Amino acid sequence: MNHNPPQRPRLSAFGSSRISSNEDIYKDVSQLSRMLAQDGWNGMVGGHQGMMAAFSEGMLAGGGHIRGITLECFPTPSPNTLSEELRAKNFFDRMRILIEEADAWLILPGGLGTLAELAMTWDLLAIHILQPRPMILYGEMWPTIIDTLANQLVFSSKHPFESLHICQNHHDVRKALKDSPHVQ
Repeated sequence: MNHNPPQRPRLSAFGSSRISSNEDIYKDVSQLSRMLAQDGWNGMVGGHQGMMAAFSEGMLAGGGHIRGITLECFPTPSPNTLSEELRAKNFFDRMRILIEEADAWLILPGGLGTLAELAMTWDLLAIHILQPRPMILYGEMWPTIIDTLANQLVFSSKHPFESLHICQNHHDVRKALKDSPHVQ
């Protein structure tokens, strides 16, 4: 395992572990992350399956480094697509690293776990615990969810959506990352 990755910005990816490699979104995310690695990004994921595997495969294929922040309570499959692995004791330690050590976040299709990761990251951005960085929601599921939340939640900040980018294609994701003043 390479413990000295090149100094490139790091993108944390959150998404479902239940999406199989034969689904179109899996292949799409793998292609997207390959392009992002070629654009100069490294990646970080919280596991080995589904969207996280798709993201990892693409990152490696594009020349990026992929750090896995995995849970001690789950075995690490062999083979896997991680360049390095850090074993976290619990979900909270895992989430803290994935959130705090990222230069941007890519929120992929997912379930309750992905929604929890989105909510925690988004809240920390909105209340300025985290410095501004891009949070990209990728896929067809997010516009409806964000519209519902925007109309139903009470927000504790004046501009809770300023770091949020809802993207439906690779070009928009790459542009949101490239145009961000908060990424070196």
